Parts: sequence; structure tokens; C-alpha cells
Amino acid sequence: MVSSTQQFSRIRKRKATTNGKRNKRERRAFGTPAFAVHPEGYNAKAADAKKAE
Repeated sequence: MVSSTQQFSRIRKRKATTNGKRNKRERRAFGTPAFAVHPEGYNAKAADAKKAE
């Protein structure tokens, strides 16, 4: 017979795995968040601007 502690730790591990699967599925469905290509206030001619290749 399995001890109570061992049984509960297995149950907790299983629940955590299940919750992780759900979170990952929801994140996949949501996709990549949109990000600003040209943030507000960005100046391409500024001295510290990234150089075009």
C-alpha cells in the first residue's frame, strides 16, 4: 500500500502537469503578441539609432 504522502505528492505532480498543459495550449492558441516595429518617439536619424545594413 502506498503511503499518504507519496500518494498526495503524485496527485499534486499530476495536477501541476495538467495545469501546465492547459496553460501552454492557451498560449499557443493566443499566438505571438504584437510588438511595435517603430515605437513612438523613435527617430531613425538620431545619433544612437540602429544603423541600416
